[in-house]
Amino acid sequence: MQQPGSELVELSDVIDARYGGKALGLATLAAAGFSVPAAFVLANADAAALPTGLEARYARMAASGKAVAVRSSASGEDGAESSFAGQYESVLGVDGYDELLAAIRHCAASASSERATAYRSAAGITGAMHLVVQEMVDARAAGVVFTADPASGRRDLCVVDAVPGLAESLVDGSASSDHYEVDRSGRIVDRQIASSPALVDDEVMAVAAGARAAEARWGAPLDLEWAIDRTGEIRWLQARPITTLPGDLSEMDSTVAGEDHVYTRCNIGEMMPGAFCPLTASVSGRAIEYAMQMVQVTAGFQDTYQKDHWLQLGYFSGHLFLNMTEGTALSSGILGNSLEQYSLSIAGRVVDELVPKPPKPFVRRLVNTVRLTTFTLSAGRAIRRLDRDLARFEAPSAAEPTALLTELDAAVALYDEATLTHVRSSARSAVAANVLEQTVVREAVRAGRSEDEGRSRAALLLVGATNIESAVMLEHLDDVVARLAADGTEAEAFLERDAAEAVSRLTGAGGPISRAFNGFLRRHGHRGYRELCMRDPSWGDDPEGLGTIMQAMLRARLLTGDEVRAAPSVPEGVSRAVRVLARLARAGARGREATKSRMVLVAHRLGRGYRLLGEQLAATGRLPDADLVFFFDRSELPDLLGTDDAGDLVDRAEARRAALAFQARLEFPDVSVGKPVPTRPKPPEPVEGGVISGRSACGGVVEGTVRVATTIAQARDLRPGEVLVAPVTDVGWTPYFTLIAALVTDIGSSVSHGAVVAREYGLPCVVNTQGATRVLCTGDRVRVDGDRGTVTLLDHASVPSSPTSA
Repeated sequence: MQQPGSELVELSDVIDARYGGKALGLATLAAAGFSVPAAFVLANADAAALPTGLEARYARMAASGKAVAVRSSASGEDGAESSFAGQYESVLGVDGYDELLAAIRHCAASASSERATAYRSAAGITGAMHLVVQEMVDARAAGVVFTADPASGRRDLCVVDAVPGLAESLVDGSASSDHYEVDRSGRIVDRQIASSPALVDDEVMAVAAGARAAEARWGAPLDLEWAIDRTGEIRWLQARPITTLPGDLSEMDSTVAGEDHVYTRCNIGEMMPGAFCPLTASVSGRAIEYAMQMVQVTAGFQDTYQKDHWLQLGYFSGHLFLNMTEGTALSSGILGNSLEQYSLSIAGRVVDELVPKPPKPFVRRLVNTVRLTTFTLSAGRAIRRLDRDLARFEAPSAAEPTALLTELDAAVALYDEATLTHVRSSARSAVAANVLEQTVVREAVRAGRSEDEGRSRAALLLVGATNIESAVMLEHLDDVVARLAADGTEAEAFLERDAAEAVSRLTGAGGPISRAFNGFLRRHGHRGYRELCMRDPSWGDDPEGLGTIMQAMLRARLLTGDEVRAAPSVPEGVSRAVRVLARLARAGARGREATKSRMVLVAHRLGRGYRLLGEQLAATGRLPDADLVFFFDRSELPDLLGTDDAGDLVDRAEARRAALAFQARLEFPDVSVGKPVPTRPKPPEPVEGGVISGRSACGGVVEGTVRVATTIAQARDLRPGEVLVAPVTDVGWTPYFTLIAALVTDIGSSVSHGAVVAREYGLPCVVNTQGATRVLCTGDRVRVDGDRGTVTLLDHASVPSSPTSA
């Protein structure tokens, strides 16, 4: 007699998850027309109380002559929240009713195992054990397919792993699989073959296409098991949601301005390095977009500011990109600016992917040139107006969320104008630097020297600019460290304490060292790493980060003493015209750094205001924690405050926060046509001829040991005299310049913040190497030739060391 709760269920009768995720997955696949081997469900499996119809049902299945598999389908297993992978037992190759009974006993008993019990308890899951009995496939090849890459979080990739024969050797780890990555277009973009291929390409693409079709049916990314039988048919053995996937990395992507538009991380990657939270993109990113559009409007290239469109920038997978195609309006619409010059100024190379726009008539270009020049040269008035506004501006601080949001919106308008002022100032600086370089390069070529020598000479002519804000900032911090080093007791105490505690005590200690440090914080406390990020703290709000930098500087000073590095000598024998151009370029750099500090001050106070908003919303229970406020688009905040049920908004923000760590690991080519697509992380590349070429940003030659730091956290390991090799350096990196012997970056230009400070400290500097961080390893011995813009590998590290993630 059939016992209560113990029953046979046909796959066609499974319509929900009551019989476990495995049963539901198979039933859904079968109902959608996928080729699924015959199967039935043994519900509430109890080996001591089996349903009376089991033997007859098995006999009908066994009539095909094929063995069966018995797999668990427990409540909560293979669901959207938990997979239970490996927690329960499966039995394959079951042949005969007695073997079926033994398999049922074995699988049912696994529900009581210590590991399964602990897993259920940790996941908070209770429920019955169900089993799926399924006809096995005589497989030529089998494997798993993920419709999103669980390792990178990318949903544009389908991952296929395949082995010859059955997939169990893949699942249990006893065999190495072939690995394929297939993009949304069906193209295989990566393959790693274990020995000989288990599949041909058409089969790989067919598995990926079938998996994508199943994903469309579910409406969510899936993990599926499959097998190809001896006739070549794909059979689907299991489907379940991917439980470890973060939010969609591309959820917040902007619209591509045009499929043929050229996007780059160059230039903007210096200003906005890494991946950013949605609030930063919708505040800082939008401020930059506004400023760049307004330059186009002023110059006559665009009719009006288009508030709701990303034209000059793009925001993809958490990263900001510069739309170079929109920027070609400059080369076609004004006098004296070629497409080649524009490419070199942005990407450090001629960008062949850029299609030149037809040049405007001469009169139109002349008018545009006059308008743009007037706008750029009149930045002084805008700076004075901004200073008046900043004198009245404090961090938004209303005590009630709605009022605070109103204050924040007003501050965003000021931020837009501060950014426009900085862009005007930067344009003035860039024009002066570019004209200087072009003039000096022409003189070098006429004198029989190379263009690279001319560029190096132009970089040296930029040395000596006084009152450069980022250099002054470093001088002030270095002065505090020097005062600490001069007092043995204070130095010892500062180094012995936790970094945050050391800074906190120094702030309130009183005395000349404390006064000098507090003076530094008053003038420069709004600066820091990724200083336009609304979420990342500035030095004034990050005692641990600042303290760690100061401790590294102090240790280096105690080790090397008051060693003064000689600044590179300024070239002699230059023409009067070149001297005038150099003076203008240095003044432009000074102005650019000053307006950058003003813009960052507004960003710093905005960030404080948004954090206060997060704290208020967390205190009222509208948000689970204050940090989550940074994972809303700015346009979503009124809805967050105005709705009684913010659950969906909060869930989306939580998913975006989980996605950020995955976005931060993405790498992109320097130039992309259409929507930028991440590239696979590249292994270290061999150095052809032992020489890496870049652009000279500061002259001088030095030999030293490499320290590769792909994040600022890794820079904390720097030792005095090492050569810092980094993707890019912003103001937050510059305190480490007091330790290093030379600087090498993947991207950058002679007017990058890092290059400007390197020149003032006499550091040989080579920028725009397009990949030194991939070529070199920590511990390598190199010669950095800042005069020629080259890095020569002298000796490999005895034990190659790659930077650890942080």
